[in-house]
Amino acid sequence: MSTLANPTRTRPVSAGHLRAFLVVARLKNFRAAGQELSLTQSAISRQIQALEQEVGTALFLRHTRSVELSAAGALLLRATQPALEGVDNAVRQIRQSLGRQSVTITTWASFASMWLIPRLEAFQQAHPDIDIRIDATDNAVDLATADVDLALRYTTPQTVVAGAEYLFGEQLTPVVSPWLLTTQPIHAATDLAHCTLIEAGDAYRNSHLQWLTWQRWLDTFQTPGTKLAPKRWLYFNYAHQILQAALTGQGVALARTPLVADSLASGALVEPLPEARLDSPLAYWLVRGPRANQRPEVLAFANWLLEQAATTRAAMGEAA
Repeated sequence: MSTLANPTRTRPVSAGHLRAFLVVARLKNFRAAGQELSLTQSAISRQIQALEQEVGTALFLRHTRSVELSAAGALLLRATQPALEGVDNAVRQIRQSLGRQSVTITTWASFASMWLIPRLEAFQQAHPDIDIRIDATDNAVDLATADVDLALRYTTPQTVVAGAEYLFGEQLTPVVSPWLLTTQPIHAATDLAHCTLIEAGDAYRNSHLQWLTWQRWLDTFQTPGTKLAPKRWLYFNYAHQILQAALTGQGVALARTPLVADSLASGALVEPLPEARLDSPLAYWLVRGPRANQRPEVLAFANWLLEQAATTRAAMGEAA
């Protein structure tokens, strides 16, 4: 383990650096931590380096694509995590005692940007006295210990946590910008050979995400015995990036129906092969924290989420 300069400094370390440290320790990647904190990778790296200078030793072992905690980092994590969670809980209690009602919800970034955030204005108009905090992360948060009231989860019925409330299922369907169809008509699966297909770059990293791949859709709907090869592929890491590329006419995306229902309804995207929807085993769920039902503001937001989910089911044509 390397030892850095000034190992015996006694000045208190920066709380901001500690928060960056916690996110990097959880995600094991500077770039992913920067995305979660809305900072650049270099900014996160500088914060960690500054913290290591203050502590006096390396907190992470750097690898090519990831990092892992050193022994000193693991020791700091065990002390820091409960301490900052205690601070956050204390601040939350103080805010509530001052009359501010707040609800914290955790979900993943693509779902927050594509489904939750566009609908929030309606809730804010109906409940102007309730503050909403969205914690967007791809990692499952433990509601029993975290400063979070509600979670939106994406998984199969077999693996969802006990007590989760069903929001809606999903189907996979090709979607495209309407103006792109003027130059590249799509009447059958074979027409996709002339198109750029947009795919998630990490779609094959686990069995769940493989359900969302073009390969599975093509295996189902292309002519038996044929092997369709598109003109080119375009890969992105996140579902909202895939949607944005489709909206700007860069290719055809295989979209999840709940996430594009609004774009289809507005005409911003069209479904060229509506008869070729493919059922997904994954669904969307609402999970309530252990204290959620004790606070009226959390109940109000949870009920609003269930109402919004019913609207989405109707737009998708999903039976009640």
